[in-house]
Amino acid sequence: MEDERKVIFGSWAQAAGTTLSAIGSTPLTIFSDEQLNNFNLWGNVMQATGNSLIADSEETLTLGKIGNDTQAIGNLIIVAGILLDLNEFTKQELDIKGNLLQAAGGSTALAEAFGEASSFGLIYNIYGNSLQVIGNSMQAIAGIINLRGGCGLQINTAGSWIQAIGSILQAIGQSKNPKI
Repeated sequence: MEDERKVIFGSWAQAAGTTLSAIGSTPLTIFSDEQLNNFNLWGNVMQATGNSLIADSEETLTLGKIGNDTQAIGNLIIVAGILLDLNEFTKQELDIKGNLLQAAGGSTALAEAFGEASSFGLIYNIYGNSLQVIGNSMQAIAGIINLRGGCGLQINTAGSWIQAIGSILQAIGQSKNPKI
C-alpha cells in the first residue's frame, strides 16, 4: 500500500511540476522574466522528485523504473542549466539534452506499458506518456532552432503544455490503477 501511495503522490508531483514548468515557458506579461524562470526551475525540481518517487516505488529493475529514473536525470540537467553560472549557449544545450533525456525516459516507460494487462488506467498512462514524449521532443527541437539563430518560442510553449497535459493524464491513470 505504501508503494501505491508513493506512485500516486509522485505522479501528481510530476503533473504539478510540468504544469509549473509550462507556465514558466509561456511568454506571459503578467509575470517578470525572473518569475517565469522560477516557475520553470521549481517545475523541473518537482518533476524530478515525482519521477524519482515513482521509480523508487518499484522494487525490481523494470523498463518503467529505468524510464522514470532517466526522466528525473533529464529534469536535473535542466535544473543545472538554470542554476549554474554558464553562458547562454551552454544553458540552451543543457536544456535540449535534458528534454531529450526526458523523452527517452518516457519512451522507455511507455514500452513497458504496452506489455501490461489492459485497463482503463493503462489507457490514460499510454496516452499520457505518449504526449509527454511528444512535448519533450518539441521542446528539444525548439532549443535546436534557438541555437541555430531561429525562434523556437512557440514550439517550446506548445511542447511544454503538451507535456503538462500528458503528465496530468498519466497521474489520472496512476490514480485509477496505482499498481505498478
